[in-house]
This record gives sequence, C-alpha cells and structure tokens, in this order.
Amino acid sequence: MSSPGHPHAITIKRNPNRIKVSFNGTVIAETTRALVLQEGPLPPATYIPREDVQMSYLQRTDHSTHCPFKGNASYFSVSVGDQTAENAVWAYETPIDAVAQIKDCLSFYVEKLELTEESTSEG
Repeated sequence: MSSPGHPHAITIKRNPNRIKVSFNGTVIAETTRALVLQEGPLPPATYIPREDVQMSYLQRTDHSTHCPFKGNASYFSVSVGDQTAENAVWAYETPIDAVAQIKDCLSFYVEKLELTEESTSEG
C-alpha cells in the first residue's frame, strides 16, 4: 500500500456485514467476507471472494485496464435471463504485492448491478 499522504493511498479493510450483489432479480454474489478497498479520493470498492460469487452468471470479456497501484484488471459481463450488464465485474487476478489481499476477489460496478449491505451484528 502506498504511504498515507500519497494522493492514491490505498487501505483495505474487512467489511463485517453481509453483502449481496443482484442483477435482474437474481443474487449473483453473497458474502460476509467482503473487503473494502479505499483508494485516495475515489469511492470505496467492495471486493468479494470468488468462492462467494455464482461464476456461472459471469462471462470473461476481452476488456482490460491497468492501474499503477493495483495492477492489471480483467473484466466480466453478467447475464441473467435476457439481460446482460457488459463489463460489470472486474478482478485483479495477479495484483501487485501491496494489494495482494484482493487476489481471488471480484468487484462490481454498483451503477450496473444492485449491491446491498445488511448488518450482521446483533444489538
């Protein structure tokens, strides 16, 4: 991770809540093991372990991007029924060492998919 004063300082924290990701009325991911990556002034990104994602709804695309602080990202489209969200999911499958925690996790564009968070604490 970059130093705290860096404009793109990255922190990764565990989110203790239950996270669900849905598309076209179908839950495609659900976990209590999500990570939240905060990169400088950017909105936080939720990363869900691949094991908690219904990969049968995802199709790898040819789209890719590069982030100097995380590495190369691969993308997936999501299809449920007759609806498809193009390049709605990304993964850093071989992230740089500073963000190794997000390896084997997927993140989701909240503009394309529905992400909900439920508290798992009792009180």
